[in-house]
Amino acid sequence: MIHELIRQSIRDMVGGGGPPVAFLSPPGDRGLLGPESIAWKVHADFISMMIGGISSLILQALHPKALAGVWDHSSFREDLKGRLGRTAYFIAATTYGSTEMAENIIERVNLIHTKVSGTDELGQPYHATDPHLLAWVHLTETRSFMSSFEHHRQEQLTAIQKDQYFLEMKMLGEKMGAIDLPSNYAHTESAIHSYSSELHFGERAKSIIDLLENFPGPFRSKVFIKLISRAGFLNLPNWVYPVIGRSVPNDLERYAVKKSINLIAIPVREALKDSVAAHSLRRIYG
Repeated sequence: MIHELIRQSIRDMVGGGGPPVAFLSPPGDRGLLGPESIAWKVHADFISMMIGGISSLILQALHPKALAGVWDHSSFREDLKGRLGRTAYFIAATTYGSTEMAENIIERVNLIHTKVSGTDELGQPYHATDPHLLAWVHLTETRSFMSSFEHHRQEQLTAIQKDQYFLEMKMLGEKMGAIDLPSNYAHTESAIHSYSSELHFGERAKSIIDLLENFPGPFRSKVFIKLISRAGFLNLPNWVYPVIGRSVPNDLERYAVKKSINLIAIPVREALKDSVAAHSLRRIYG
């Protein structure tokens, strides 16, 4: 009963359906990264990935050119669940999918990007194939996922393992058209901060952040969704809070949210133990 309620709450937030049977074939295919990669470990923890997904969307919304592409060419504001679901599938396919599945979805997204261009909120031209913008999206996602894993997963990674994650993800980012990506955690943090002068907390970003703070969903999932959303806001770098007109969260709030996430993570992880990662292992090892 509780496991089905959890699965329904996750579907209310990111969509999704039944068992991911597409990840079972072809037998023996290791995909782009393989099960020994750190990305397999980090991306398998769905609850920390949801939290990281929220914080990455907040960060991405602060870059007017990156936001403009979503604002002008997607139904993000009307279908937040669909956007998160598509992002979750892209990450799953490129991390755990067969080589063909991963390459196909990368090619599909890259093709879509060639058709996305326009003028941002400040009147500046943008194009979704701009390597500088692609790097911003990549940096904010990888930093957010790793930071969330660090805070909400009991399993500890060594400094070497963390850096290995960013090296692995650099390969994927380059396939998406980003260039000059950092290969470790520290340089990823500094690279994100280097964009600070380009960020703009305008009306568009405010509306996106309000949407994420008041994530739409049915009553049955409100508590779950609200907690994930709040944890996403707490997953931001400290220098970002003044940019969005907020004070840096205090230690008491961080502690309370972390403890709450730890509690709900137990049944969530149990409910999702036969997920994409488990199916992909069967594809490789039988």
